[in-house]
Amino acid sequence: MEQTKYSVGLDIGTTKIVAIIGKQNEYGKIEILGIGKSKSLGVHRGVVNNITQTIKSIQQAVEEAEANSGLKIGSVVVGIAGQHIRSLQHSDYITRKDSEEVIGDEDVDTLCNQVHKLIMLPGEEIIHVLPQEYKVDGQAEIREPIGMYGGRLEANFHVVVGQVVSIKNVGRCIKSAGLDLGNITLEPLASSDAVLSQEEKEAGVALIDIGGGTTDLAIFKDGIIRHTAVIPFGGGVITEDIKEGCSIIEKQAELLKTRFGSAWPGENRDNEIVSIPGLRGREPKEISLKNLSKIIHARVVEIIEQVYVEIKNYGHEEQKKKLIAGIVLTGGGSQLKHLKQLVEYITGMDTRIGYPNEHLAGDSDEEVASPLYATAVGLLMNAIKNQEKLKLTQEEIVQEQEEELVYAERNAETVARPSIHKERKSVFDKWSEKLKEFLDNAE
Repeated sequence: MEQTKYSVGLDIGTTKIVAIIGKQNEYGKIEILGIGKSKSLGVHRGVVNNITQTIKSIQQAVEEAEANSGLKIGSVVVGIAGQHIRSLQHSDYITRKDSEEVIGDEDVDTLCNQVHKLIMLPGEEIIHVLPQEYKVDGQAEIREPIGMYGGRLEANFHVVVGQVVSIKNVGRCIKSAGLDLGNITLEPLASSDAVLSQEEKEAGVALIDIGGGTTDLAIFKDGIIRHTAVIPFGGGVITEDIKEGCSIIEKQAELLKTRFGSAWPGENRDNEIVSIPGLRGREPKEISLKNLSKIIHARVVEIIEQVYVEIKNYGHEEQKKKLIAGIVLTGGGSQLKHLKQLVEYITGMDTRIGYPNEHLAGDSDEEVASPLYATAVGLLMNAIKNQEKLKLTQEEIVQEQEEELVYAERNAETVARPSIHKERKSVFDKWSEKLKEFLDNAE
């Protein structure tokens, strides 16, 4: 299978690294061709802190995905998260040379590129510039300005900023693992592509992706991303608390959390006890499930409250900014028992668990449809989208060249296809000039 036919998403998480190979089938759904997973050893709270170990983990995940699919991985789309990510709102405008011409892609690109030149704090770099809504000559609330007339084009932007060093380190790991970096995407954006429907994005929704090291938030309203945030806590801190609170090793704490853990302490009776083998011939330890749930509950409440502060910062209590579709939970941490109920209790908003199966082909492996793989599936979707854009651009270039040849062969009358009166007039002028020239030569 040739490289152009399939794409690869690589999720470099705090607890796991996932490489996922896939392609789009004829129904527009994503067919998973191979998946590779490895334990993430060099990443802490979404940031690479050990290059050598991260490279090893990436290679392990990539080799597994290649072995599963029988394909060779070249270029990958990578997700970026971590506590260094911050976002800000910015407004900018351009004055167009000719207001008699309709606004085109170039004008929008010029405006976005202008925002990319914003001066950031030392050591920071702009990752994404996301237009909110446009204004043309003072007319507000325009979603799509292309094709309109106007002299002044303004827009509000949601700008996502990250540390240059962290981004460079991710790039370095990819290169050293023998891969090409196709694109870098903010992880909450990737997850939202995988688990949110267009209706939810229109109605207003907050996506909370609870990972191992960070909890990512993305808020959508009217189909546009309005707010993003990365909170430096995730499932890992819960495991750490269990480890400390029950005096057990990390491996046992993780197993306890996933098998018996609950975010709602009232669910467990006092006499429910689980026995854990002691280390090296020591006595087994007995742990009360009620106490376990209390430890988990305390930390989960803290995480949710921090996320809720960010939702309030966005201003969801205003009528215009109301999040009608409520909250969608995804990521490995969303599988914690009774978490949905606790989130509803704290925020008072409708909540559901987000699975990335909506965009996957029917015969996909059940494992991939887990919230655990939401980011990886979203990154794969992003890679496929990039591939399509590249293909279209190449096709357009070829088409333009062909058209130029055809037009060159035709007579002057059809050299340009008129689309507005002004152009029609100029074509007519050109034609009359040619006719005049012809007559002069004939004399």
